[in-house]
Amino acid sequence: MSLQNHVNVESVIANITQKPVEARLKGHSKSSTVHTTPYSTRYASSQEISKFKIPKHGAPADTVHQLLKDELDLDGRPNLNLASFVGTYMESHAEQLMIENISKNMSDSDEYPAMMDIHARCVSILAHLWGVQPGEKAVGTATTGSSEAIHLGGLAMKRRWQEKRKAAGKDTSTPNIIMGANAQVALEKFARYFEVEARILPVGEESQFRLDPKLVKSAIDEHTIGCFIILGSTYTGHYEPVEEIANILDEYEKESGVDIPIHVDGASGAFIAPFTDAGAGGTKWNFELPRVKSINVSGHKFGLVYAGVGWIIWRDESYLPRHLIFELHYLGGTEESYTLNFSRPGGQIIAQYFNLIHLGFSGYRAIMENCLKNARLLSKALEATEWFTCVSNIHRKKGVLHHSELKAAVTGQEDDESSAKYNAGLPVVAFRFSDQFKKEYPELKQGSLSTLLRSKEYIIPNYPLPPNTEQIEILRVVVRESISLDLLDRLISDIYKVTEMMMKSEPVDLRAWAVGSSSFEKQNQSRGLPYERRGEAKTPASEGVYRGVC
Repeated sequence: MSLQNHVNVESVIANITQKPVEARLKGHSKSSTVHTTPYSTRYASSQEISKFKIPKHGAPADTVHQLLKDELDLDGRPNLNLASFVGTYMESHAEQLMIENISKNMSDSDEYPAMMDIHARCVSILAHLWGVQPGEKAVGTATTGSSEAIHLGGLAMKRRWQEKRKAAGKDTSTPNIIMGANAQVALEKFARYFEVEARILPVGEESQFRLDPKLVKSAIDEHTIGCFIILGSTYTGHYEPVEEIANILDEYEKESGVDIPIHVDGASGAFIAPFTDAGAGGTKWNFELPRVKSINVSGHKFGLVYAGVGWIIWRDESYLPRHLIFELHYLGGTEESYTLNFSRPGGQIIAQYFNLIHLGFSGYRAIMENCLKNARLLSKALEATEWFTCVSNIHRKKGVLHHSELKAAVTGQEDDESSAKYNAGLPVVAFRFSDQFKKEYPELKQGSLSTLLRSKEYIIPNYPLPPNTEQIEILRVVVRESISLDLLDRLISDIYKVTEMMMKSEPVDLRAWAVGSSSFEKQNQSRGLPYERRGEAKTPASEGVYRGVC
């Protein structure tokens, strides 16, 4: 231990106070200036907050907080963002756990073993939830969302296909993968980023705007690495027929000897189908089907966690090629990793486990059934006016799929407590102006309804269906957990009032006035195009990649 001198506090303070003010402030930034309120600093009227360069001098924390809070007030209200599948509500206990663990890094497995144990438990819970079979050793990981999970699942299928082809002495230069035109952009990104031909099959009303099983067999060959099957289209909420497509691939293997796996993109549906009475429509979709090798889900959608967590599970470790797994020696520990990034927050994983344990099967079931019931109510309320037609069909009795059967399926019938008697799907209401309404009011634009509802703070997008059906535009509402019956009642009333106002007003296309950012950043840094300049796009909508609002 080193020797220390005694400090005479009184003499030190006296010495400091005798120095001139300029000397005492030397070395201090202007941010030390005393201010009465956050609005009484230099940013009140004499200077703007720095936007594109780091400022020479800092500013008081309360001032920066208030200025940023004021700017962010210009955003929409998350709970009224009815366009998004991503959850906007969590219980306070879950939020507290996230805040308490916000500084923990998932990459530091040796430093945070308890958090890694929770991660492992979530993987096991999801594997069992999705029907992993006895004797199989399921393996999986958390991701930043379903996009990363889809890339990992697709890459595993590509590597397994390459290994089989190389072992047989066959060419590996032209892999392809099957998906419907309704696929979310993450699926197409995988194909482009990892050099796989995307065989995108057209969809239509006959196929319920989802992958058409009739087209699958003619599209596959020995170079097909797998099929992406979507359990819940982002456009209309329809589940794709996993079991029917699996049967087609089984028959193809018997004929050709070519084994083509399925990856189920269950971004939303894999947290809905297991809990609802409707399931996936009475058919199998998960690891009960041997053809299904991997499944992904977004924990931040109907897993009920805030944005930032997804999951992917392989039914057995044999379906994840060993050379894709990295053995990492880091900070004294060793771990195996198969992800596209390294550091990631651990709070969402902890929150996911909280939900799984707190809600249990019955809790998730009650929430998902409530979401579907409210979606059915909204659908029926819209169609009851005869102004709208729903493209989604979860509000129709099981087996009733087409618009021509609307009267028998919807009008004058009470809703059952369970979803079992209705078509399976996501709690999504995709709707458009009815043919009769468009005939009576040809001048009214559907996009104007979206714009006017935005003035009431509802974010309800209006956009075209996938290529081949892009002449049909739909409005879409995602009925999440936080869309209560009271809020739904207000929404229905506001849609009625706005539509009636449009019917009584002079015809004006309001889409050009759609709410959007007019900021310097948007105008000069974004490479996208606003609605009024859509004709300048490099490719027409029919040939472009659709974002599939998620």
